[in-house]
Amino acid sequence: MKQLHIDAERLWQSLMDLARIGATPKGGVRRITLTEEDRQGRDQFVRWAKDAGLEVRTDAVGNIFARRAGADPSAAPVVMGSHLDSQPSGGKFDGAYGVMAGLEVMRTLNEHGVRTRVPLEVVSWTNEEGSRFVPVMMGSGVFAGIFRKEDVWEAKDSDGITVHSALSTIGYLGSKGESHPLGGYFEAHIEQGPVLEDTKTTIGVVQGALGQRWFDVAFAGQDAHAGPTPMELRKDALIAASRLVLEVNRIATTFPDYARGTVGHMQVKPNSRNVVPGEVRMTVDLRNVRDATLTRMKQDLEKTVRAIATQCRVSAEIKEVVYFPPCEFARDLVSLVRDSSKKLDLSHRDIVSGAAHDAVYLARVAPTAMIFVPCEGGISHNEIENARPEDLAAGCDVLLHAVLARAGA
Repeated sequence: MKQLHIDAERLWQSLMDLARIGATPKGGVRRITLTEEDRQGRDQFVRWAKDAGLEVRTDAVGNIFARRAGADPSAAPVVMGSHLDSQPSGGKFDGAYGVMAGLEVMRTLNEHGVRTRVPLEVVSWTNEEGSRFVPVMMGSGVFAGIFRKEDVWEAKDSDGITVHSALSTIGYLGSKGESHPLGGYFEAHIEQGPVLEDTKTTIGVVQGALGQRWFDVAFAGQDAHAGPTPMELRKDALIAASRLVLEVNRIATTFPDYARGTVGHMQVKPNSRNVVPGEVRMTVDLRNVRDATLTRMKQDLEKTVRAIATQCRVSAEIKEVVYFPPCEFARDLVSLVRDSSKKLDLSHRDIVSGAAHDAVYLARVAPTAMIFVPCEGGISHNEIENARPEDLAAGCDVLLHAVLARAGA
């Protein structure tokens, strides 16, 4: 078979047409899940899918599946996808690229008369962003059996509107079952980080997603007057918190396996100019691609908190509030992404995802891989999010060839 390529201009135009729905003044999009703008985005995807001859169905939590028949209709389909919902001030490419890339693969196969052995599907998952309803990655979570659809239906937004009601309002409360066997799942996505751009690499061959452990930490000392209280007699909770910030950075920079460590939030009390702080509450976010290493990072953090409390003569509490184990993608599908990049003579490198995606839940029920392409400045979840047309086309070409290798042509 001759080497196929997708239509780069058509892919770009689809992304730009979709971006008109919920467009914001700074060039981004606002398509919050299950709103009128989300309905319009869904309707546009469904129209395009039907125009491409795909069979469209919607499940009970609003996931949309567009199917292209294969020579063996009983075989488990190879699936491509992502999401169409956005952050309140989101960009044009986060999520939407993965859905439009899957649709472009289908259009390209139609144009060249290619029939695959197994069926192919493009899916748009419901509420990946979690900006209106909790839990995040809702649709893929129900599909993978992480959440019960009945529980998801009852989730409410800040106005008390349930998911079930919102799905009904926009016309996407389907009646089909939530799950069916998959022969593989591929998700194309902008990197949402700076590594590919910084290294001038076109394709990120995603090995998996970092595991996450989030902690709430509280230091309690003694409020005291800033003037009369000698330095050596203070019980300064902010000094303890400041030392922990540096220690979190040490943990992240000394542990292997893509370690990350962040203190992103801090509350200081009484927060007065001339009072020694008596209480600090703060967050710690630890991430790693290997669970065993992530556990050692947790142990180091807990030991460090205790040591700082002793040194600063304050009390300390640490509580783990979130734990997502690391996700390792299927080696055979990851190899297909790498091999397709080589075949197309595209620069590529192994990479891990620091963020969660629908693919993380899909990996629990099906062989899964992701394809990353660069985004400008590593910026995402922002109206100025941007990606180059040629990079998006390259990622879609890799998706096409990886899918064909998996589905058989």
